[in-house]
Amino acid sequence: MKFALDEYANLNSPIHRWDVRYKLIGLMALMFAFATVKNWYLIPLMLLVTILLYGVSNLPLSFLISRLRYPGFFLLGVIVLLPFLSGQTIIWQYGFLTIRQEGCLAVILIVSRFFAIMTTCLILFGTSSFLTTIKGMRQLGISPIITDILLLSYRYIFEISNQLSIMLKATRLRGFQRNKFSWRNLSVYAALTGSLLVRSYQQAERVYQAMLLRGYGNVLHNENNRIYFSYTNNLKYSSDSIYLFLSLIIAASFAMAEIFFFTVNN
Repeated sequence: MKFALDEYANLNSPIHRWDVRYKLIGLMALMFAFATVKNWYLIPLMLLVTILLYGVSNLPLSFLISRLRYPGFFLLGVIVLLPFLSGQTIIWQYGFLTIRQEGCLAVILIVSRFFAIMTTCLILFGTSSFLTTIKGMRQLGISPIITDILLLSYRYIFEISNQLSIMLKATRLRGFQRNKFSWRNLSVYAALTGSLLVRSYQQAERVYQAMLLRGYGNVLHNENNRIYFSYTNNLKYSSDSIYLFLSLIIAASFAMAEIFFFTVNN
């Protein structure tokens, strides 16, 4: 199985060498700070920080483009009507079509925050292996149940995707034309969805029973020094602390700037 998010986790960059626990705290703080940005004066700074961060990570541009493609399509479907429906200030009109200034600014803000948060998230999960990230979460005190759910979800979403590919290939071999829109095709897609849900549930039951037979659950009551996800990375306190301090300062600066602009405007 190919882990799509961490295929470049073996690269060598300052962010790759950054301890995953420090990285989790620092980049999560940045993502929360980006989510609070509502003033469009902060958008260029937010995008600049995001681009610089991605440049330092040495991740290829193709990795970013491929991972943002499908979430971008979903976002486009959500915001495409905002310039025509939101706001009062008209900047362009042709017949019944009207583009409003407030709607355009809202689109720019939403797209910018989406790009900044998603890119930072890809940096977080793309510069360390997924197992290492899970271990870091455990070390930070996140519930073992939550981390186990994340690990199993990430592991088996690829299995479900493979099952779906096999089922679609089987329907094509039987003459199914998926590009043709008809009630019959909709019924076929509904049947595929139901079958996939049933298979996923049955596989989850089998995996859970197998885990119970291997003693899953008892480890949750052990001491912290006996966590079955042993963490072996050596900490580099000097560089890791500096990176964490810088990321927290940047995140706090965005939050304080947003509070300042909100106070001035009100």
